[in-house]
Amino acid sequence: MPSPFVPHLATLKAVQDLTPDVKLFSLEPLDPQVKESFTYKPGQFAFVSAFGVGEAPFGLTSVAARRDGMEFAIRRVGTVSAALHDLEAGATLGLRGPYGNSFPLEDYKGKDLLIIGGGIGFAPLRPVINTVLDPAHRAGFGRVTILNGARSPADLVFKEEFEAWAAAPNTRLELTVDRGDGKWQGRVALIPDVVVELKPAPANAVTIICGPPIMIHFTLIKLKEAGFADGQIVTTLEAKMKCGMGKCARCNVGDRHVCLDGPVFDFAQIKGLLEPF
Repeated sequence: MPSPFVPHLATLKAVQDLTPDVKLFSLEPLDPQVKESFTYKPGQFAFVSAFGVGEAPFGLTSVAARRDGMEFAIRRVGTVSAALHDLEAGATLGLRGPYGNSFPLEDYKGKDLLIIGGGIGFAPLRPVINTVLDPAHRAGFGRVTILNGARSPADLVFKEEFEAWAAAPNTRLELTVDRGDGKWQGRVALIPDVVVELKPAPANAVTIICGPPIMIHFTLIKLKEAGFADGQIVTTLEAKMKCGMGKCARCNVGDRHVCLDGPVFDFAQIKGLLEPF
């Protein structure tokens, strides 16, 4: 039996610039059987290898049902991500996974969704949005409000999809940046302030929030003031993962492993594990 630590070979099908320091990578396993069996859900992650440099975990930002390759939005922040950013379409990479749990979308059916993302933290939210807004699933959910924020207009990710999201039934797309650039005609405000402006109703609603810890901290305060309970607020945790299978204990938080029990948690689950956000 092959070792679970040995990655599958995959081809880099395409690379797209999303922001000055974020690229969208589309991978496809070389082995047809691996390609067919590699299924995943919104919120899960996988390890991507740059051979000769190393591997790192990244959230899957595509929807498996579309069968158009596995996509990862990767920001250039370290050795592995820098090596990946230097690659071009046609390169061979390593891929292993998927790992972790997923957003329990079945539990959200019939509920209103408030989806809040900041910067590259919006990456794990894209598959949630594209699953919920799919015509085959849209009727199963209530009103969807999407709040996408970034430091500047250039740092907003997935711009090419904004029009389709805004046009979806019973869906509202809100964009905000910390500072404009002279051409920006939209809102200039911090995400927590926009949450106050939107006046979200907690009744029969779920909020999914991903982004920098400081953004989550102040947004959580505003959501709590609006009446959202800990169990109604969901996030993803980042941790230093090495194996993805709960063997190395690099990502343990209290008695839990982010790679196995997460990365998706609601705040009721992690309230006693972390310092207060």
